[in-house]
Amino acid sequence: MASLLWGGDAGAAESERLNSHFSNLSQPRKNLWGIKSTAVRNIDGSINNINEDDEEDVVDLAANSLLNKLIHQSLVESSHRVEVLQKDPSSPLYSVKTFEELRLKEELLKGIYAMGFNRPSKIQEMALPMMLAHPPQNLIAQSQSGTGKTAAFVLAMLSRVNALELFPQCLCLAPTYELALQTGRVVEQMGKFCVDVQVMYAIRGNRNVMIDTQGFSDHSIRIQRALPSECQMLLFSATFEDSVWHFAERIIPDPNVIKLRKEELTLNNIRQYYVLCEHRKDKYQALCNIYGSITIGQAIIFCQTRRNAKWLTVEMIQDGHQVSLLSGELTVEQRASIIQRFRDGKEKVLITTNVCARGIDVKQVTIVVNFDLPVKQGEEPDYETYLHRIGRTGRFGKKGLAFNMIEVDELPSLMKIQDHFNSSIKQLNAEDMDEIEKIDY
Repeated sequence: MASLLWGGDAGAAESERLNSHFSNLSQPRKNLWGIKSTAVRNIDGSINNINEDDEEDVVDLAANSLLNKLIHQSLVESSHRVEVLQKDPSSPLYSVKTFEELRLKEELLKGIYAMGFNRPSKIQEMALPMMLAHPPQNLIAQSQSGTGKTAAFVLAMLSRVNALELFPQCLCLAPTYELALQTGRVVEQMGKFCVDVQVMYAIRGNRNVMIDTQGFSDHSIRIQRALPSECQMLLFSATFEDSVWHFAERIIPDPNVIKLRKEELTLNNIRQYYVLCEHRKDKYQALCNIYGSITIGQAIIFCQTRRNAKWLTVEMIQDGHQVSLLSGELTVEQRASIIQRFRDGKEKVLITTNVCARGIDVKQVTIVVNFDLPVKQGEEPDYETYLHRIGRTGRFGKKGLAFNMIEVDELPSLMKIQDHFNSSIKQLNAEDMDEIEKIDY
């Protein structure tokens, strides 16, 4: 998906027409699999449609990125250490503490402040001087969701546009329809004082659709080859797998690089327990015993499949608990709404599949429950998912509790997890209320 910045008034009517697309983003997705669905009513009376199947939810990184943008109402202060690699190591490394230091056009400064940005974020402090330098410099930049990446490259785009030149001057490629629209919206907000600068979209439902069925990587490379050699290239992302780094290095010539040191999740401040259970209802009874014996701020319960998540949600609601359900068939906007309600304390328990295993921080979460252990195909433990799941508690330097509900045949997998992380996972008798009440947290 793409959006283009134009000088002059070309595309103004098209841009106005496409604003209507934003209202469609809140519509539920259709059931593409032809699977019977059942409705689960939330505490607030809203309905979640859940597919009754045993599919595991595949985590969509692009969807997670948009989800984080929607739920972060202000910029996140990144705690990660940042590494800067310059194409010219002898060149001085500049950073800025105010937007005024960048000597931006007055209309751009007005747009930035109107959006509520008072000072540059950490990624903006280092990236903006590189992006606005003369001659232009290419950049590959990584920073976690919510730290101001979109605003950074939008500011760079708008600073390069000359409204007197009536042709496309900036091209922004996004991996999904929703992200393309969201980025275009930021351009329109930040550039609202820039006279005669317009945005056009090449997106689904528009006649100049850029991406259809081919891979995004192939399209990007073909577009890059068609651009003039002096065109400035910027690539931003929250995550970089090895394959993405290879792609970035292939498509961005002679770049400066800003990257995060890998997040070091630790289990040191999380007490881990396991409860041996005979079957699903036995797991639920153990969960109720723990829930009734420990003072809980808020809890996240992870299930491996949508079927189990739906079953557990119904059981807890019928027993009078304030519960919300988060799974992959919901739209990103619906997920954001559910997470925000959970953050606001309107529900005390969030039941979810792996779609919530990474990146969602709720300070009040004191307990994480693995109703099902995370496993890969072949029943091998999924160590990374386990780490990110229980890492939803113990955030911000606080202590946390993690409970694993396992059946006897899952015990070897749990022991592998314990050995892998060189940590202690203690057995808990969920029928011994005195033992549960003695848990220190």
